Amino acid sequence: MQTATTTPLKHILNDLVLINNDRIAGYEKALEEIKSGSEPEDPELSMLFERMIDESREFRNELGREVQVLGEDMAEGTMTSGKLYRAWMDVKALFTGKDSHAILSACEGGEDAAQKAYQHALEQEDLPAYLRELISNQKASLSVSHDEVKALRDQSN
Repeated sequence: MQTATTTPLKHILNDLVLINNDRIAGYEKALEEIKSGSEPEDPELSMLFERMIDESREFRNELGREVQVLGEDMAEGTMTSGKLYRAWMDVKALFTGKDSHAILSACEGGEDAAQKAYQHALEQEDLPAYLRELISNQKASLSVSHDEVKALRDQSN
């Protein structure tokens, strides 16, 4: 049985599930691009992207468990509704040069979108403390990832 509080929580959590799915898809695309790009493959960059994929899978699963606790189904797929946070799916259009700088720039845009999605979730007033802590911790980890991608992008100039 849904209550007035479970529906908004479900939407908040599932939006974060979807941004993590978008992030996984974005980094999978980035991996593809560095393997087929004009530059020699950078194993360090490949390992970074694989770590980012694993991180988002872990976050998605944590969020999905909370959705299931609410008696709801975890969202599947990626964002297709045109929401502000859809940047990861648009990242693939930005991989024109296939060089590491272009790829990292596109990834940074996706990381910015993830930060906005998490910030939006944290701005919800009715968020229970345990979910606020989970989302805050994930956002903090994603912020570290964002800074790592940005630093690598800046070095690749």
